[in-house]
Amino acid sequence: MIIANNLKKIYQGITVLDIPFIGIGNGESLGLVGNNGAGKTTFFRLILDLIEATSGEVTIDEEKVARHDEWKSKVGSFLDESFLIDFLTPEEYFSFTAKIYNKSEGDLSFFLESMKEFFNGEILGNRKLIRDLSKGNQKKTGIAAALLSDPQILILDEPFTALDPTSQIRLKRMLNELKATKKMTMLISSHDLNHVTEVCDRIVVLEKGNIVRDIPTNENTLKELESYFAV
Repeated sequence: MIIANNLKKIYQGITVLDIPFIGIGNGESLGLVGNNGAGKTTFFRLILDLIEATSGEVTIDEEKVARHDEWKSKVGSFLDESFLIDFLTPEEYFSFTAKIYNKSEGDLSFFLESMKEFFNGEILGNRKLIRDLSKGNQKKTGIAAALLSDPQILILDEPFTALDPTSQIRLKRMLNELKATKKMTMLISSHDLNHVTEVCDRIVVLEKGNIVRDIPTNENTLKELESYFAV
């Protein structure tokens, strides 16, 4: 269970996030949507202890996130290209990540084989450094690395952006399979309302740092979101 309680972030006198309370249950998939500047990435960075909250706290399984490490083995995340080590090849980066998570060479080989369809022959074996890959292939590399530890919680910021249509479809299928088979808790932000409603059980709308909608996903959710953002 992830809980944010009285969570607030203020930059230079401007409140960019103000969440009195939100809880995300184990195995729940939560989609976070909102216009640019709504506070989505700020929320994720606070959950991952990448920035310090002005007030309030985030806990994961009742463990405080800020300045603690116990929760980190449970979480896989990819927010942007800064998470990558771009002077390595994808193979070198996956090998480095596998060692961090105490994965054997056999574990890594099995994992990379499972990602073969998603990679579509574009990531491995090309002798390219990560920085020389397209934005879409950098994103594929980051998403795969986030999954390498077999996390209980997966946090992805705009995972569909820069992916080609085939990769978007494959990513949606992969996320839904992980949700169904491993009961993985997911937090996924997206500007694409269609994608996020197809993957997530629950949608939270942020506007200027505040939660303005928190709704379960059903056959009417996409229309409701489209109506909200059309105003």
